[in-house]
Amino acid sequence: MQIFLICFITGIAGQLIDGTLGMAYGVTCSTLLRAMGIPSAVSSFCVHAAEMCTTLVSGISHFKMNNIDRSLFLRLIIPGVIGGILGAYVLTSFDDRIISPVVSAYLVVMGVVIFLKAFKKKAKEPRRIGNAVYPIALVGGFSDSLGGGGWGPVVTSTLVAADCDIRTTIGSVNAAEFFVTLAESAAFILTLGSVAEYLPAVGGLILGGVIVAPFSAYLCKKVPVKPLIAVLGVLIVAVNAWKFVTAIMG
Repeated sequence: MQIFLICFITGIAGQLIDGTLGMAYGVTCSTLLRAMGIPSAVSSFCVHAAEMCTTLVSGISHFKMNNIDRSLFLRLIIPGVIGGILGAYVLTSFDDRIISPVVSAYLVVMGVVIFLKAFKKKAKEPRRIGNAVYPIALVGGFSDSLGGGGWGPVVTSTLVAADCDIRTTIGSVNAAEFFVTLAESAAFILTLGSVAEYLPAVGGLILGGVIVAPFSAYLCKKVPVKPLIAVLGVLIVAVNAWKFVTAIMG
């Protein structure tokens, strides 16, 4: 019951951040699970099993709020799924101590780029991104499985840094994440075997996330764009700078 309650609170915080800013549900929740002694691969499974529910609710909410670019949404799914399955295989088979700091360093740079965009005197018109979305989604899915969270930080931060519209980017990335987490969860079950003992943690994450998912989509629609960009940039830098330092020192 204690683990369930802790995960319930964590699920609320994680989904509120993720649905509003397009990232950090997995990072928040997987960090807590690892701190409780759950192995990295199992932690990643718990997060993605919970995200099957939270991302479904969040995606539907974003559709209702018209936060979706349908073309971007559809192009994210297949490469994201492929990357997620590959990441699950690597996490359960190889040591990620080399890959983790590289991804964290990249995200710190992306966070700085995004943060600086909030202070530009003349903002660029939002633009559509071309075929570059495919490798971005592939890397996003891969890092998401590998670190228990990373789909939002990689995909959302890169697209926003490329001057894509922030609201439709966040909504599209959140909606596509359902299909990515579904594939990742299936891959983890096949490689890990029995995970029944961790179902209370999954249940707490699901309940907390589902409760606040519609509200976070509403906040994404109402929060002013420039402060949202600034908060997103600071969050990306802070989380990934910490992850980079701990990976190097660990």
